[in-house]
Amino acid sequence: MSEFPPDQDPIEAGDPADAVGNAVGALERIAELLEFALEPSYRVKAFRGAADTIRHLSAEDLTQRVREGRLRELPGVGEKTAKVIDEAVAGRLPGYLRKLEEQAPVVDEGPGAGIRAALKGDCHAHSDWSDGGSPVDEMARAARSLGHEYMVMTDHSPRLTVARGLTPERLRKQIDLIDALNSEMAPFRILKGIEVDINEDGSLDQENELLAELDVVVASVHSKLGGRMPAELMTIRMVKALRNPFVDILGHCTGRKVTGKGRPESPFDAEEVFSTAVEHDKAIEINCRPERRDPPKRLLKVAFEMGCRFSIDTDAHAPGQLAWQPYGCDRAAEVGIPVERIVNTWDAEQLTDWAALHR
Repeated sequence: MSEFPPDQDPIEAGDPADAVGNAVGALERIAELLEFALEPSYRVKAFRGAADTIRHLSAEDLTQRVREGRLRELPGVGEKTAKVIDEAVAGRLPGYLRKLEEQAPVVDEGPGAGIRAALKGDCHAHSDWSDGGSPVDEMARAARSLGHEYMVMTDHSPRLTVARGLTPERLRKQIDLIDALNSEMAPFRILKGIEVDINEDGSLDQENELLAELDVVVASVHSKLGGRMPAELMTIRMVKALRNPFVDILGHCTGRKVTGKGRPESPFDAEEVFSTAVEHDKAIEINCRPERRDPPKRLLKVAFEMGCRFSIDTDAHAPGQLAWQPYGCDRAAEVGIPVERIVNTWDAEQLTDWAALHR
């Protein structure tokens, strides 16, 4: 997340040179905190939209608008965002930002703090190419600001139309975009990936030729969840996917949701699925989303005892959600999973070399 010190004024009051940067930084930090808290997307968009509106203004233009009370003449700037801009331009920490910072949970001080410190990347993240809310470059910059060395871009595959899954043509275009961004963002790397749907027969929802071009592939079940597929068939489905040479990580294996209306776990033979993962050297994802927390701790213990590797991933759909990793780290620590079993404690070269061995 971007930094905006909570205990002191970020600049000397009235310094016009930093007016735009301060205001944009405050608006973006508020958006990140709202994303982290899973607040409605329209609230997040209001602050990100205001940041985009003022980003290219000159410091003189912005400060003059503040003095004359004309901020709300700008498109996308409303009462609350105007107040944040006003306070930030004056060199003060905006009151709304201070409130959100005070309310935000401290997530880096739990039992998994040591694991979080060892993580070098995030292997499961979405952009606005599918059902995420921000462009690839914004997601990458947010990951870099958290101290990551890389992020795997894993938008959905075409079968998941509700999430605007990527057709082969669109995935090829995204690969080209990632190549261009990597030339700008080095040494940080955006690794090419996908969250590919596991079809009901266990096949994968993307062309093998394209999957072979990717650095890391997360495979997940998104249909017939919550007990709508018998355990025997779900087991066969997942085992077939794990045997596929183009799969590296099994995503959110039970498909459960533990907040809101919720969704029960999809039943399957955990020992058979996890032993297949061990046999083929695939990783089980520890999904950090607060509404998933998947797999549940009892299954996490089974996977650990059977010798599985793990990947601790946010499944982020917005920049602020990339800060969810400590939730998964705490669960891993509580089970006793050592860092050497966690694939995203490796650097990008080690990770991609491991994935290439599966091909």
